[in-house]
Amino acid sequence: MDKIKPGHINENDPFAYLKEFTAARIGIGRTGASIPLKQSLAFKLAHAHARDAVYSELDTDKLSEELKQFELPVLQLHSQAAYREQYLQRPDLGRQLNEESVETLGGYDNYDIAIIIADGLSANAVNSNAIALLKILIPQLQSAELKFAPVCLVKQGRVAVADDIGMHLKAKLSLILIGERPGLSSADSVGAYITFNPQTGLTDESRNCISNIRAHGLSFRSASKKIFYLVQEAFKRKLSGVGLKDNAGLLSEP
Repeated sequence: MDKIKPGHINENDPFAYLKEFTAARIGIGRTGASIPLKQSLAFKLAHAHARDAVYSELDTDKLSEELKQFELPVLQLHSQAAYREQYLQRPDLGRQLNEESVETLGGYDNYDIAIIIADGLSANAVNSNAIALLKILIPQLQSAELKFAPVCLVKQGRVAVADDIGMHLKAKLSLILIGERPGLSSADSVGAYITFNPQTGLTDESRNCISNIRAHGLSFRSASKKIFYLVQEAFKRKLSGVGLKDNAGLLSEP
């Protein structure tokens, strides 16, 4: 999160220093019984960005092209949710692959780690941030001499689709980068979820989550450090989720 430079702080605003540390709408003022016009319009614009994010589409062609730099196979998959409205109304369908995608994975198995990129509730977030994060993270994971499965791009995917993919690939660990539910101050946030021994039907307590990965949130470098630490610990302890804690301490920026 970018901080306001001290020289730009409005000394007459009692909330000025607090605003250095959050994008939340605090101390927005009022005009009579209403909020000021500028803040009202900004709220409506943020709400429009959030709605647009929910209905944005995963740019699989662009992502596939950018993923070539890692020299890993790339597979394009789809969940059982056939279209966006169904995805939003039936979360269960976004958690498993459709039959065609399961067949696509049939010739692949026995890996240490499977990396999945899914649209989630903000494909815009993934389109903008996933590659920048992977540029830092993949070399770290490669240094641990892990055997990589093909990178999987999933349309209409929920977090748990990574368990389904990991199971079909016979991967020891799945890592999914997915667009998080957009808020009124962050429509471009990526979440990373780690699951050891992924299996269809697992629930949230089986996963570790690193949230708010974006340019104005948790930086790519700090996020990659946290992810790499948790991946190493997951392999060391043979577990993930509530039994695996982030004890790496505060990770400072370079």
